[in-house]
Parts: sequence; C-alpha cells; structure tokens
Amino acid sequence: MLAARGMTLTQLSELVGVSLVNLSVLKNDRARAIRFSTLTAICRALDCSVGELLVLRD
Repeated sequence: MLAARGMTLTQLSELVGVSLVNLSVLKNDRARAIRFSTLTAICRALDCSVGELLVLRD
C-alpha cells in the first residue's frame, strides 16, 4: 500500500504520529495488536479501508 501511494514508512510515521519502529513492527507482521485509533490514522493517511490493510491468515 505504501508503494502504491508513493510513500515511505518514514513519511507515514510523520503523518500518523506513530514511531517508525512501531510502524515497522506492523509492516513486518510482528505486531500482536493494533489500537483502533492507530489503524484509523493509517487508513486516513493512505486513503484506504481497513480491509485493504488487514489480511486473515491461518
């Protein structure tokens, strides 16, 4: 999604107000949870829906 928007993780971090480290954890599938407010902020910054970011895996 970042590449499709021509945005770096650093730029997203600045827009959303979440640390680069925390966004990296989310991006690399190492997060156990995410706050709804963070998810909402990311969706707003990337102009996408939650369903476009989250994928259910077995």
